[in-house]
Amino acid sequence: MDLIKAVIKNVPEYEYFKTVDELNESSRKLAEQYPDLASFYKIGESMAGDAIYCLKIGNGSRAVLMYGFPHPNEPIGSMMLDYLSQQLVENEAFRNSFKDVSWYVVKVADNDGAKLNEGWFRGPYTPLNYALNFYRPASFQQVEWTFPIKYKTLDNNDPIPETRALMNIIEEVKPIFIYSLHNAGFGGVYNYISDDAPILYPIFEKAYEDQDIPAALGEPEMPYALKFAEAVYKMPTMRDTYDYYAANTDRDPAEIIGKAGTCSYEYGKQFNEKVFELVCEVPYYYNPKIEDLSETESIRRDLILANLEDTKWEDHKIKEIYFRLKDRLLVNTPLQTALDDFLESSEKHLPVQENWAKTAKELEKKATVAEAFDNQQVSKTYKMLLWGMLRRIMLLNYEKTNDEEFKAAAEKAYKHMKDMSDKLEKELEYTIIPIKKLVQIQLMSGLYAALYALERS
Repeated sequence: MDLIKAVIKNVPEYEYFKTVDELNESSRKLAEQYPDLASFYKIGESMAGDAIYCLKIGNGSRAVLMYGFPHPNEPIGSMMLDYLSQQLVENEAFRNSFKDVSWYVVKVADNDGAKLNEGWFRGPYTPLNYALNFYRPASFQQVEWTFPIKYKTLDNNDPIPETRALMNIIEEVKPIFIYSLHNAGFGGVYNYISDDAPILYPIFEKAYEDQDIPAALGEPEMPYALKFAEAVYKMPTMRDTYDYYAANTDRDPAEIIGKAGTCSYEYGKQFNEKVFELVCEVPYYYNPKIEDLSETESIRRDLILANLEDTKWEDHKIKEIYFRLKDRLLVNTPLQTALDDFLESSEKHLPVQENWAKTAKELEKKATVAEAFDNQQVSKTYKMLLWGMLRRIMLLNYEKTNDEEFKAAAEKAYKHMKDMSDKLEKELEYTIIPIKKLVQIQLMSGLYAALYALERS
């Protein structure tokens, strides 16, 4: 265990996030320098035709799969994998701490999407710059959520090429442990795991406490996630999502879900019943209110409903600009596919969320400071993101056509974002968390979860 602690301690200071090309080049060099230990090979192609690569380390009979950029606006895990890969090939004693293991490391699962986010990878790391350069795919084009699923009225089997590349690894090597490297934007640390594992909870807690980063104690990302411990939830699957919609609407849940699929865990379980998966969500920004559990005078239900109303208003203002020009857009970009999907999904999901918020018994109590902060401030940082994609769409079309209306729409979107940002900068009082600390949290949580999964198997 001292070897693992030393590896975690020695994570270097990072000033910025590496690009897709830099990550692939790093893997290629490792494989060239250590041909007896590592191999770097193509596992598929992206929707745009870019090669997707895997770095395999070791020749054990038990497989561990770790992949970064399950969503392309989430680069922290790629940095962790870049460091871990180097340690596994260069540090024999550390590598031997994990008996009979082959490591399958996919640093970039979504090449195309990651490249569309590279505009903010070198900073400045402000919520505004992040939003201005942000891209997240439509739900049916996300690596993590297009694994095939058949459940009740839901029958989706149209994985994107990036997901198919991961499916091929899962089908072939039947991993014992899967680590999907996600990260949040604003908030504390929280974990999803596939099964209740109390032995890991103190380790998860120590991982973020060692770095002086709090747990996420505000609103859970998904209201139906089963809580195992503080900031530890059961991995939600699309079956859980389906059942949540079924309980809160009269509509067929499959219609609301649309073309999206399930997660890697639900798919991996078909090939290895004992597979254990971890998702360790770490944030870019910190504010002490994130961990403040003292009561406010506000009722939690009221705050959630007000937040949903604000979402409706923001969506409406975006549509006013977007729909007026949509038929004249000439540039075919994933940004537009994403914006269309998020606006359509919002229309479907908001009534379900409103019904839950109006009827859920747990929302009758007074909100904590953390819950109020989530609903009143943090949520607005996420609402800026759609405005950022709208602006990029308009700018791309202005560059193509020189049509001043596209330029004016982009400027209007920017003004709205800047107004939101100026207000939030005063309210959020955030600090930017060093990349090193976030890598250390994900590294520690992942290594001990891997040991647990290997021991359990």
